[in-house]
Amino acid sequence: RGDETPNITVYDQHAEFIGPKTIKTGDDVITADEIVIATGSRPHVPSAIANSGATYHTNETIMRLPKQPRSLIIVGGGFIAMEFAHVFDGLGTEVTVVNRSETLLRFLDTDLSARFNKQARERFNVITHVNVRDLEDTATGVKATLDNGVELEADAILVATGRIPNGDQMNLDAAGVEMHEDGRVKVDDYGRTTAQGIWALGDVSSPHMLKHVANAETKAVRHNMLNPDDMVPMPHENVPAAVFTHPQIATVGLTEEEAREQNFDITVKVQNYGDVAYGWAMEDTDGICKLIADKKTGKLLGAHYYGPQASTLIQQMITVMAFDIDVRDFAQKQYWIHPALPEVTENALLGLDFS
Repeated sequence: RGDETPNITVYDQHAEFIGPKTIKTGDDVITADEIVIATGSRPHVPSAIANSGATYHTNETIMRLPKQPRSLIIVGGGFIAMEFAHVFDGLGTEVTVVNRSETLLRFLDTDLSARFNKQARERFNVITHVNVRDLEDTATGVKATLDNGVELEADAILVATGRIPNGDQMNLDAAGVEMHEDGRVKVDDYGRTTAQGIWALGDVSSPHMLKHVANAETKAVRHNMLNPDDMVPMPHENVPAAVFTHPQIATVGLTEEEAREQNFDITVKVQNYGDVAYGWAMEDTDGICKLIADKKTGKLLGAHYYGPQASTLIQQMITVMAFDIDVRDFAQKQYWIHPALPEVTENALLGLDFS
């Protein structure tokens, strides 16, 4: 309501540029000295599914089903696909995952990826190296035909094959705003587009499609608009991510493969959850904390957690990287409460070999 936010006017129609710093939204034409593009992204839907005329769901609609499906096909193998596979399987839905590549969550460090892929295949019906060739509605749901000829029937299908930045929806050319070939709006280190006075942030322009990155970029762009003589760069260093599956997965920094490719002289420790008191009490047999550090400098290069509370435990390692703390004495210089789960991090740090 206007009386609650007197300085904000909301236009709720589709908006697009019709000239420099000029936007048409519904029947209104508005201009401004400064404009921020924060239009996000939308689900990518393969053309065979989009053009089939059959009923499919994305992350935007799947949670609004009138009742829980008894069976669900999920197309994709990334964050969104795996989180929804976990949710629906946990509720008792029979989940089939269809993915074009062999590896699910393939961005993960291989020690985590191998564990996740093994467990995913125990929980879900996983079919890899295939795409959906055709989709049709049936009396009870949908039938998907794969490009290897296999036919799958289920109550519903969820498409989670990535996201597309919304830059192509706003007639950016009219404003002089350029895009990268991958569809992201071009911005410099400070969030400025190629058009003077126009900024962009979040999924529409960011290399990281993550909510916490969009939030951090918002703070940076706000600062830069208010302080043009003292601008801060977009916060893209040491971006962490978590996958809320079972178990949780969290990661920040380089994988072991990336660290080796960049020719760091590394020391690596993989610490089992089950070898510290809390993990042992949970009878955990799968959880690991994997740390990768630079032998010469004591700098933490990467941290990867696979197990309970991963998204919480990793926060200490995010702090280590953000403040460039030397991990050679980080474990010894502070208390670690016994028998709390952070002892898995303590033991991983103590297990790094700097000799």
